[in-house]
Amino acid sequence: MRPIQMVDTKTQYQKIKDQVDTGIHKVLDSAAYINGTPVREFAKNLSLYLNVNHTITCANGTDALQIAMMALGLEAGDEVITPSFTYVATTEVVALLKLKPVFVEVDKATFNIDPVAIEAAITPRTKAIVPVHLYGQAANMEEIMAIASRHNLFVIEDNAQAIGCNYTLSNGTVKKTGTMGTIGTTSFYPSKNLGAYGDGGAIFTNDDVLAEKLQMIANHGQKVRYYHEMVGCNSRLDSMQAAVLNVKLKYLDEYITARQKAAAFYDNAFASVENITVPKTAHFTNHVYHQYTILVEGVDRDELSKYLSSVQIPSMIYYPVPAHRQKMFAAFGGSDYNLPVTDWLTERVISLPMHTELDEEQLQYVADHVLKFINK
Repeated sequence: MRPIQMVDTKTQYQKIKDQVDTGIHKVLDSAAYINGTPVREFAKNLSLYLNVNHTITCANGTDALQIAMMALGLEAGDEVITPSFTYVATTEVVALLKLKPVFVEVDKATFNIDPVAIEAAITPRTKAIVPVHLYGQAANMEEIMAIASRHNLFVIEDNAQAIGCNYTLSNGTVKKTGTMGTIGTTSFYPSKNLGAYGDGGAIFTNDDVLAEKLQMIANHGQKVRYYHEMVGCNSRLDSMQAAVLNVKLKYLDEYITARQKAAAFYDNAFASVENITVPKTAHFTNHVYHQYTILVEGVDRDELSKYLSSVQIPSMIYYPVPAHRQKMFAAFGGSDYNLPVTDWLTERVISLPMHTELDEEQLQYVADHVLKFINK
């Protein structure tokens, strides 16, 4: 059996090596390392895939969130509602821009932000909502957009973990995550479902005026070189990473199918196990399984992780400390929050190996050892 990886980008690369290497060598031959043709081609191709009017590439997913918030004209002290159960980048940029993060509860079954909690947290200072499509399935965007409309709020979708995920509206229309809010953002960190071989990110919008502003902010606040109209930053997707992503985008749906197949194997293996709750997919979304995250009860989650490691099975805990309990947010009253579902989840979630290259032998080995620990 091949060694089991949490994410196996090496084996995935071997299958597309010729195409990737050709793309990289074209960049090297052109010497257009910044803003080269592959960057424009990738932005166009990703817009077509997502069916969104504008894709603005940038250096990473955190920059994408920051640029999105900068473009909306939010002012110091404005409140931005986010889940606490998320990677810190979602909330970090709120504080960085001197806005106030307001942490709300997530749904116990799907791990995504709870629309009821959003509405309860709105105050006259609230200006934006940042739903996170956690682990690979969509938050309840139809409800969130309705709340935003009622209260005249911006919505910034953090789509770093769910690119390619489909959302079905109540009228039957299907949209991709990242394309329904005011702005969508994503990351191309190597472990993502659409991952580069370095850092990268992108921002999405259907608003022409907003798209121009986002592009300017990502490029030092300029449309014309050396004429700076607003304060911006320097955030670029380099040409080599775009060349890689152009190849991998062609396989994204295939990669999603492979992840779903692996998840189905796990689901079946754990279906009748009382101590394990497998991921639940909401009725309005599919799941692209950036992570396969289970809930374990009646056993020590951390001891399970140690046991798996002892038999050469990697696992991860996303996330052991929620945002409202991080020291960095103490000044925003983090310790004052009462988020029992979030706290409950952080003590019970564990993510198993999930990637496109898992074979049945590996999946069976993982499942057998999880069950061995649970049933001991």
